[in-house]
Amino acid sequence: MLSGINSHPSHSPQLAIIGGGPAGLRAAEVAARAGLCVTLFDGKPSVGRKFLVAGKGGLNLTHSEALEKFATRYSGPDQPPGIWPDLLSDFDPTALRQWATDLGVETFQATSGRVYPKALKAAPLLRRWIERLRGLGVRFEMNHRCVSLEPGPPYQIGFENGATATADAVIFALGGGSWAKTGSDGAWQTLFGKLGIAQNPLAPANCGWEHAWSPEILAAAEGKPLKNLHVRAGGSTAIGELMLTRYGLEGGAIYQLGAVLRAMPKPAITIDFKPTFTHSDLLEKMQSVKRGFLDEARTRWKLSDSAHAILSQKIFTDADSLAREVKHCVIPLTKPRPLDEAISSAGGICWSETDASLMLKKLPGIFIAGEMIDWEAPTGGYLMQGCFATATRAASSAVRWLAQMTGSDRP
Repeated sequence: MLSGINSHPSHSPQLAIIGGGPAGLRAAEVAARAGLCVTLFDGKPSVGRKFLVAGKGGLNLTHSEALEKFATRYSGPDQPPGIWPDLLSDFDPTALRQWATDLGVETFQATSGRVYPKALKAAPLLRRWIERLRGLGVRFEMNHRCVSLEPGPPYQIGFENGATATADAVIFALGGGSWAKTGSDGAWQTLFGKLGIAQNPLAPANCGWEHAWSPEILAAAEGKPLKNLHVRAGGSTAIGELMLTRYGLEGGAIYQLGAVLRAMPKPAITIDFKPTFTHSDLLEKMQSVKRGFLDEARTRWKLSDSAHAILSQKIFTDADSLAREVKHCVIPLTKPRPLDEAISSAGGICWSETDASLMLKKLPGIFIAGEMIDWEAPTGGYLMQGCFATATRAASSAVRWLAQMTGSDRP
């Protein structure tokens, strides 16, 4: 039963969902289809704001790689063994594509394996999704920023605007700490800290890293891509691209290495600019060259403008030393870019605080979904898939838990 706002019938179990991003919306859908009375609260005037921001990049929904490999893309401290194969089995990439199709949104697989809506936009999908949720009876309460939670069940929820609500179960899906303007600001960590829920601080993931380039390198290479690289950090290797920026480096290759870099006392990456050639291959292409090694290598090895600019700040006595640097160019880094610039965040509620149903052990009837849990994944569709999968698990679990609480087969 909700107080201070319009409510569903009081005799039915009430599920409150806090957060209107993809995880919250998916949880609402699963729960409403199962027959629960669902009210979704969000602190902003409208839902799906971070979803729409993701749509500016074409809305990468998921990835086509085999599920066994897909599940290895997720990392985080103290993850239970096998948790991601288990979660993805609830709602896998095939299911996500079928879900979009059922909304009338066709998807396609790019050559990279990434999956996008054919329209490469988020807004049409979001509109149809909200229409479906309203048709399922989901009630939306906007401008309701959660600021308190009193023990239950039933749980008493307080909002910044002075409204209160009572719910038999609650699913929190408030996102991580990136893109604060969309409402995903991580402020919920204070609330859950007061409730005694162990968390790790939010940290930028899938973000750029800082390095002080010389003015000469920036003049020649800022904004120009470095393609087809192998980039190493610690014992990990990422394959992809980098982009030189005024503050350092951006790009998929360095995003993949974020967790490793954050754990390094002195973060640094090692770039192989020509991974398809061995050191000997490069030397063979430079036979008979006696001077001007770098300029000659630029043509013979097809070095990009950015690679040439980076290498031009070093001194080479012969082709051998240049080839070694091309295969093993170390770039020290200072720190990641600020959290609010990151595509996603690491940190959040510790896995040890939840059971397999994603319910908080200390607060029965409270479930967690999406980036609030301490996991991270690279770009490429894994982030969105992770949000959908955890939301599906949390909502399905809430349905079962409420059925058990009411002693009925159905909520």
